[in-house]
Amino acid sequence: MDSTIRLRIAIQKSGRLSEKSLQIIRDCGIRFGSDSRVLKETAENFPVEFLYLRDDDIPRYVLDGVADIGIVGRNEHDEQNLPIEVLRDLGFSKCRLSVAVPNDFVYEGLASLEGKRIATSYPGILGRALAEAKVNARIYEISGSVEITPSIGVADAICDLVSTGATLASNGLREVEEIYRSTAVMIGHPGLPEEKRRILDRLLLRIDAVMRADDYKYIMFNLPKEHLGQVAGIVGGMKSPTVTPLVDAAWCAVQTVVREERFWDVLEQLKALGAQGILVTAIEKMAD
Repeated sequence: MDSTIRLRIAIQKSGRLSEKSLQIIRDCGIRFGSDSRVLKETAENFPVEFLYLRDDDIPRYVLDGVADIGIVGRNEHDEQNLPIEVLRDLGFSKCRLSVAVPNDFVYEGLASLEGKRIATSYPGILGRALAEAKVNARIYEISGSVEITPSIGVADAICDLVSTGATLASNGLREVEEIYRSTAVMIGHPGLPEEKRRILDRLLLRIDAVMRADDYKYIMFNLPKEHLGQVAGIVGGMKSPTVTPLVDAAWCAVQTVVREERFWDVLEQLKALGAQGILVTAIEKMAD
């Protein structure tokens, strides 16, 4: 492969999404600088080049081939509705798009917005939700502080991204209905040349290993051999637990992985079977 060929990845130049995007790439063992003032840089040990852009510019840059791939909120991808491939749902930077109304607004579902004025930065997503609910409302596209629009008479309600709801409350609004959920996604140009597709496959292999590791815990424990058959059914594992004999022939050591979401239930069941010396560690990387 030509050493001058690099995969160009567009990342938000600042903010929480940027930080988490760069962290997952660092976790893939890829080294690069950390100067927030630069707008373009090249990795030291992997054929990838970074472009630091506004988040709402990233989908268009990817579609036009200026960047090969990008990391954005799914909300930006779905709002712009461009013919771009979603390569991975990365799972972080979760948020929701919700309708919010003034505290004295009587809200009984989306039908309450019939004929109303709604301010939003996401007219595409909101418009599709209203159309699905057969609600005819006037959508005002606003860039910036959507929350202020009801108090100055521009809108009757808003539809905006919500995290804690504190900003809504400070502007005399309350969240009444969630219409959409978003996470960070990796998007890709639909016609990558084969050389860059091979680099992308290498990057995705690393990202998948990092993401998979986040879902599991590695556990080791000593167990009376008479309960080994039951434990195999409890912990599962990638295929089956690893079992090692101990000096005491009545005991064995067991090593396996357990999904994070099942860990506490598994721990309780292991203790009930007499497991001792239970050691739990995080997993940095894990691949099939």
